[in-house]
Amino acid sequence: QVQPVESGGGLMQGGGSLRLSCAASGRTFNIYTMGWFRQAPGKEREFVAAIVWNSDRTYYADSVKGRFTISRDNAKNTIYLQMNSLKPEDTAVYYCAVQSQYSGSYYATRIHEYDYWGQGTQVTVSS
Repeated sequence: QVQPVESGGGLMQGGGSLRLSCAASGRTFNIYTMGWFRQAPGKEREFVAAIVWNSDRTYYADSVKGRFTISRDNAKNTIYLQMNSLKPEDTAVYYCAVQSQYSGSYYATRIHEYDYWGQGTQVTVSS
């Protein structure tokens, strides 16, 4: 198993920046992709960004493209989500997720494609 643990959430004014981290432990050699999802109150969990572990390939939801950047540090088994130009609609609980094997989809954006989930970290953006 892989255990992802998020950190770095908080309260920020609109237009500000935050960086989230997700450290993975356990059987990290099983990681194929790591991603970020978010869930706002009363809404379904949605895909934000993902990075394929052994390549530089990243992909993003249209709503965050150009504002958020996902990156990784393989030596630390950690990914980051740099969030700039934050908007109130970015307010949500952000979850880190691990995909342990290729699902057959070039873009793993669906919840069921991920096997392990963190507990989430709250991001609140005020207007």
